[in-house]
Amino acid sequence: MVRTKKRTLPKRTRKPRAIAAAARKTVKVNAQPVVLVEAPKKVKKWDVTARDWNRYRNCMSDENRQMLLNKYLPLVRTVAARMAMGFPRSVDLSDLINTGVIGLIEAFGHFDASRGVKFETYAVPRIRGAILDELRALDWVPRSTRARSREMEKAMVELENKLGRPPEKAELAKFMKISEEELHLAIDDVSSTNILSLDEVIYREDDNRQVPRVETVKDHATHTILGEIEKGELRSFLIVAMDRLTEQEKLVIALYYFEELTLKEIGEVMSISESRVSQIHTRAVMKLRNMVREKFALTA
Repeated sequence: MVRTKKRTLPKRTRKPRAIAAAARKTVKVNAQPVVLVEAPKKVKKWDVTARDWNRYRNCMSDENRQMLLNKYLPLVRTVAARMAMGFPRSVDLSDLINTGVIGLIEAFGHFDASRGVKFETYAVPRIRGAILDELRALDWVPRSTRARSREMEKAMVELENKLGRPPEKAELAKFMKISEEELHLAIDDVSSTNILSLDEVIYREDDNRQVPRVETVKDHATHTILGEIEKGELRSFLIVAMDRLTEQEKLVIALYYFEELTLKEIGEVMSISESRVSQIHTRAVMKLRNMVREKFALTA
């Protein structure tokens, strides 16, 4: 009988679960054991040691200064990324980072380590301030208009949540404690601050096809052949329609639109009162408008 030698298995290595259990502590709360887990400390990428600052204080050379600034660059990137979350997509993150670096350099130049304040605590407000100052300098919209826009958006959200529907202008004006006229002026100011990109790709309404916005822009001031034909037809019909007016109505229309006289001057020419001239003018215009609507099948 041949005996086989029993193989000895290698000892199991310590599992990650056992390592995590080593960081646990058991305490008793109201006579009940509670396990507390100590989370490992997370080291920030811009964490600079006291040795780095001591080296810079002992020898304030450009090399040591550049080394410290390079270590704090991730701090600028973090601050800029958090601020970019509340800005429109048109704001480029790289531009915010470049502006934040200027704030970092200014904070480094004015920092006094003898006061016992960490550089991160001192630098973050300066970085944010530099970014906001640059954005305000580039913004062509007054700050009061921006503030009014935020106020209107906040009021509309609160009213929509309360009413369950978009609020009407009268309700919005009452909620903001302003008149409807002031609300219309505020809406005009806020609407003028919206900027659209002509290169943005949008969907056309007629065929639901993606096209650049610049292809959907129409110049209504330009004259087209069809528009000129329509104006010619309207002018020709007005000449015919004028013959259907009374002699008094023709005279008022001719003196008012062709001779450019006022209603008072027309009354003196026709030896009638100004109010009578106004009545004749109104009746003549209504007759012409009704004849044009009937001819061209207009509804308004």
